[in-house]
Amino acid sequence: MTRVVFISADGEHKQEVEAPAGSVLLDVAQAAGQPLEGTCEGQMACSTCHVIVDAADFAKLKKASEDEEDMLDLAAAATRTSRLSCQIVLDEKLESLTVRIPGEFNNMQGM
Repeated sequence: MTRVVFISADGEHKQEVEAPAGSVLLDVAQAAGQPLEGTCEGQMACSTCHVIVDAADFAKLKKASEDEEDMLDLAAAATRTSRLSCQIVLDEKLESLTVRIPGEFNNMQGM
């Protein structure tokens, strides 16, 4: 199990959840009631599931693909530790992960 900590955009609220290995972070976030749309349903065609990974956890993740990097270039309020939550699969080596929910997003599908 991985402990995932979601921090609200304003930094005022934290929510901790446990997720099994193999879970996709977007699915975990949505099940926990986090405001991540995932408009493209994980097809990497939008940036509505963009999260900002805590700097201490960023290096623990697999490197983003070139396609993900391209989509992050279009994400609102992206930082150097931004990732698409639909592309983060939690593995058994990851004990904890902290992510911040951005305060805004761009829907590249125009919806």
